[in-house]
Amino acid sequence: MNYFILIYEFFKIGLFSFGGGYATIPFLYHLSEVYGWYTLQELKQMIAIASVTPGPVGINVATYAGLKTSGILGSGLATLSEIIPSFILVILISKILKKFHESFIVKSLLETLKPISCAMLLSVSVGLLRPQIFDIKAMILLITLLILSYKSKKDPIFYMVIAGITGIAIKIFL
Repeated sequence: MNYFILIYEFFKIGLFSFGGGYATIPFLYHLSEVYGWYTLQELKQMIAIASVTPGPVGINVATYAGLKTSGILGSGLATLSEIIPSFILVILISKILKKFHESFIVKSLLETLKPISCAMLLSVSVGLLRPQIFDIKAMILLITLLILSYKSKKDPIFYMVIAGITGIAIKIFL
């Protein structure tokens, strides 16, 4: 039964997560609350690992979450279940968009999805940060990296490396 739930949930994630891999995070957060397949801390670790490994973040997280919940078979099922809806939708939408690409309704729908995706990401980000709000060191690091990224516009990997080194230094020395 766990496999059917896994397939259903990750198919749903693949079907409704518009905006890239990070758009899957609200759904994964929901799965951790509903099924308890992984903790909030494990979700954070999955996102961190998926962000630094090659490939799309959403697929990497699905693979890891499937592995965590149901082993190697679960990993494959979760990954395929998340990919299949996108594959089908891209084929269908490309055929429709060829026909209606100048339609006001189509343009409006696509523009509406952008702020919705941003709001979902913000909501989950706040949920993921909630336990860290009282950790002054984590908040100082977050604010510093936000300011640095806004001012210097370097590659995201640069900030991830800085955050990792700083985190290790804080754990060792403080």
